[in-house]
Amino acid sequence: MASAKIIRDPQNDHMLTPQNAALVIIDYQPVQVGSIVTMNKRLLIDNIVAVARLAKLYALPVVLSTVNVETGLNSPTIHQITDVLDEVSPIDRTAINAWEDTDFVAAVKVTGRTKLIMAALWTEVCLVFPAIDALREGFEIFAVIDAVGGTSEEAHRAGIQRIVQAGGVPISWVQLACELQRDWNRTETAQEFAAIALAEVGH
Repeated sequence: MASAKIIRDPQNDHMLTPQNAALVIIDYQPVQVGSIVTMNKRLLIDNIVAVARLAKLYALPVVLSTVNVETGLNSPTIHQITDVLDEVSPIDRTAINAWEDTDFVAAVKVTGRTKLIMAALWTEVCLVFPAIDALREGFEIFAVIDAVGGTSEEAHRAGIQRIVQAGGVPISWVQLACELQRDWNRTETAQEFAAIALAEVGH
């Protein structure tokens, strides 16, 4: 039996919806992935790929950024992400803080979304810095804590704490998936939603 539904405006909902959020992915490059010690690297990759698949499923605007690729000092985004987000052109920077790059900030603002789902490596630097800057400019930040990692447990924990103290919200990728789907009666995305979630949960 179908439950009675409260119809909410998806653009003005206080929770995340496909109509009010954008995804920001920063610096998932081989060197950064290889330096993570706070979680299993395979799980990290699986989780951020699940986030990317969700963005594609729900047609979220995506801002993808790298650091020091054009200078030759670093490699591009890992293929597991770009295989999913093959239509997204990365914004390369030299700035450690992505929010200090004008092209990056312009790309975020052109999405027209004020709720930013954010994931970056490392937690304590490439996630924290743009997150707290964006918060100061009035954006809402949702940091996907099980799709990010740091160079130490202490650094990762301190990074998350700093984001929370600045007003950001930590979420898990499964919470993100369920928040975007919200109702099994949304049949156009329900099957793929289940495939993404059930493929990863418990692994």
